[in-house]
Amino acid sequence: MNILTKFPLGQYIAGNKSWLRIIDSRLKLIILSIFLITPIWAGPLWRVSLVVFLMIITFVSFLPLRIWRRQFLFLILLSLLIGLLSIFASSNLSPLELSSRDPDELEILLKNTSWNIFEIPIFKLGFIKLGPYNVSRKALELGIKTSTLIFTVIHSVNLVLLTTLKEEIVWALSWYFNPLRRLNIPVDRWLFQLLLAMRFIPLVQEEFENILKSLSVRSLNYRNLGFKNSFKVLLNLIERLFLNILLRIEQGSESLLSKSSLQIKTNRFKPSYKQKFSNFFINSLSVFFIFLAIFLRKQYGAL
Repeated sequence: MNILTKFPLGQYIAGNKSWLRIIDSRLKLIILSIFLITPIWAGPLWRVSLVVFLMIITFVSFLPLRIWRRQFLFLILLSLLIGLLSIFASSNLSPLELSSRDPDELEILLKNTSWNIFEIPIFKLGFIKLGPYNVSRKALELGIKTSTLIFTVIHSVNLVLLTTLKEEIVWALSWYFNPLRRLNIPVDRWLFQLLLAMRFIPLVQEEFENILKSLSVRSLNYRNLGFKNSFKVLLNLIERLFLNILLRIEQGSESLLSKSSLQIKTNRFKPSYKQKFSNFFINSLSVFFIFLAIFLRKQYGAL
């Protein structure tokens, strides 16, 4: 299995004809900030709307299906699983029979009030007793918040990395951080470290793939090993993965230190955009989307 080609998570794919590539990298960072920041203190309606809109962008982006299909389905399943776990973990499994006050004190006021949206009474399945189980509104809201937040954060960042060169992202950040240079803040050095970190993502995936291949070649029989020995093998694989990654880091740092002078200038990463009508039209739509998203978040974000 080739992870680098089947699961290109966080990698730029050259040669695709997606209109997302045309958007200015500075506008992409603002749009990405909308997907990352606006869900904070927002209601379930806004969070679900962001997920739906992000799905629409993915389907009409003209990205090749083989690039995002597997990781898109895996991310949906992961988000749903974590959302369901959040719902069931925070719901009321069985009420405690502890009361320091008269239980009939508020019977009149709370007679027609229901705090749950889903209730399972006590029932028996053979010799197994199940219930009672209640799913409250707060538990449902927590499940929606966790699942939508995971999908929005991971998929929005992945779309930006798929359609934007890492050098363009660094240049866009340097454009925003340009006033900090007057305060003698080493912006270029920080952004250069960020560029190295983003370049390091494929190396981590490559090391993980090499370990999986080495494990498949040995054809270990985990049934004969047992649980304890299988767990030891897993720990050894994790240790080897981190050792290989740290070795790559050491080699990269030695190659940088071996150079007598290293000039860090992020301005050279400035992209050369072609002045076309399609570029102007898509960038204008992006600016309109930014203002529309801010307006809608202010009006309906709390719902």
